[in-house]
Amino acid sequence: MGRKPELKGRAARLARLLPTGTARGQAARAPFVLLVVVLLGGGLIGLLVLNSALSEGSFQLDDLKEETKSLTDEEQALQRDIDAYSAPQALQRRARELGMVPGGDPAFLDPDGTVKGSPSPAPAAATPLVLAPEALTSTSGGAPAVTPSIGTEPPASGAASPTPAGPTQGPTAPGPTTQGPSPTTPTPGR
Repeated sequence: MGRKPELKGRAARLARLLPTGTARGQAARAPFVLLVVVLLGGGLIGLLVLNSALSEGSFQLDDLKEETKSLTDEEQALQRDIDAYSAPQALQRRARELGMVPGGDPAFLDPDGTVKGSPSPAPAAATPLVLAPEALTSTSGGAPAVTPSIGTEPPASGAASPTPAGPTQGPTAPGPTTQGPSPTTPTPGR
């Protein structure tokens, strides 16, 4: 069984043209091994490039998250500022600083031209008397000197100067004055 059958005729001529079996097996293995090495090397290089790209993307993502966090904090701080400036007390204070006064009772016009309600003008701005801290200290006469605020007239020389009702420790700030609605007929819609 170890012997190969002997070929005759045409088969023998073809067998002589082909190389023997041992040399042929080694020649076919070299390109296959080279192909496998190239594929493995290419795969490793591809994984390395992919890993580098993913880590770079991760660093960019971390930077963008930090930037988003700082911008969110800034947005919240700005929103707090807007809320503080939009608060009714802040609006009222700024309006008073600009010399604005609350409006009077409004009047409404019907489509036929009749007036509903009785309009009243806005009350005049009563400028409060603002005392400077140095004015509260005693002068030679023992009575505190009063400095009128801007927009008010100084007291006449013969008239008594206004003095604080009791002992004060510092400058006085005017409190909000509230004026009720005029005792006229109620305005519709209120």
